[in-house]
Amino acid sequence: MISKKILKNEERAVLALRTLYRKHGYLPFKMNKFEEYDFYLENRDFLPGDKIVTFYDTNGKLMALRPDVTLSVIKQSEDIPGVKHRVYYDEFIYRTGRHTKRFKEMKQTGIECIGDLDLYDIAEVLLLGADSLAKISPDYVVSISHLGILDSLLADTCTDDSMRRRALSYIKTKAAHDLERLCREHKVPEEKTQRLCKLVSLYGDLDSVLPQLEVLCISDESRDGLKEIKIINKIIASTEHRDKFVVDFSIVNDMDYYNNLLFQGFLKGISENVMVGGQYDRLLEKLGRESRGVGFAVYLNKLDMLDYDKTPKGSLDYLILYDNEEDIIDISARSRQLVDAGYSVSVQKAIPKKLRYDQIIDMRREKN
Repeated sequence: MISKKILKNEERAVLALRTLYRKHGYLPFKMNKFEEYDFYLENRDFLPGDKIVTFYDTNGKLMALRPDVTLSVIKQSEDIPGVKHRVYYDEFIYRTGRHTKRFKEMKQTGIECIGDLDLYDIAEVLLLGADSLAKISPDYVVSISHLGILDSLLADTCTDDSMRRRALSYIKTKAAHDLERLCREHKVPEEKTQRLCKLVSLYGDLDSVLPQLEVLCISDESRDGLKEIKIINKIIASTEHRDKFVVDFSIVNDMDYYNNLLFQGFLKGISENVMVGGQYDRLLEKLGRESRGVGFAVYLNKLDMLDYDKTPKGSLDYLILYDNEEDIIDISARSRQLVDAGYSVSVQKAIPKKLRYDQIIDMRREKN
């Protein structure tokens, strides 16, 4: 049995999440680390960031290190009536970091559900996202948004594409005052202005937010979105996650690719989201597909910010010291005994600089 103290936070998470996803009928998905560059070039707007690591293969073809998993899953799925392609993965992706232009290798795990989907599948993926966070830490929150509702109010408010782009930038930063000023610049009626600004300002648990959404959702499209959220809320209410969900309409992705439900996951002790997910039916439509799609990714590389226990990162349980005259049979037996008991051990002749350990066994002193 592997000791949890020896595993990194991301390794613990992968082991737990693989089991979770398989129990819910998701199968492992493996892919190449690189694809032909043209594959990503055609869908570059869908990818986070604007940089892709490229190189020439021995046959002269331009290749790219994988910047995304979803596109690879889509490529290997088919449109079959009634069938759902349900997979999970834990893979490295290569892209520029959020706060830097330097390329980073990032570890992700998550699930993708593509095919003849309905609201059951959407709710299941959302709940599996919450389950994933709960496997990592009990202190988690899932924020949800609905692009169908937001899109409807934007269509009723924005006079052109330029205004829409500016409005979305204000919505992402929750800049309600700037949004209100923008609407007045474009002479939007006060009632429509206030409706959009109130939607952006909404934040809280589903039970408290739903009555306010009832007032704001007046179009058929927005009422359809509200109906979906109500059903999802009823499903959530019957689970252990009922107090972990909040509504936040500042969660916005490219509406050319995403639609309806979006969500993000947060863990206490980590300042940024560790999970992102949602529906991407419009991406599939752009690719000429009839399927619908939903999924999420957990950013495992961020989990090292968590402190599962009070042991310093990189700290060992035991340091064993010996000299050249020591009986190596005794050293081996003592070391393996501790390792078999679940402890981490380093055997040295002298104490290395910067090595951190909890306890020391000095076999030189024992001998004397």
